[in-house]
Amino acid sequence: MKPGCMLVAALYPFGMGAVAVNLFFASLIGSWIGLPVLTPWQAVFWGVPLGLPVAWAFAAHVERLKAEADG
Repeated sequence: MKPGCMLVAALYPFGMGAVAVNLFFASLIGSWIGLPVLTPWQAVFWGVPLGLPVAWAFAAHVERLKAEADG
């Protein structure tokens, strides 16, 4: 089921923030094997575009749950 634009727009800030936080903490874990650590600003920079597909996927999940609840 295709999610509506308003639902995706409403979930986007949460998806963007989740991606940014996870990228930042993943870079901290990656530093154990010699990878560079992202600054918080770099994590936010990458979270902005990567948050859109995350928000769309979660909105599609919400739409499926709504359809299941309607029967």
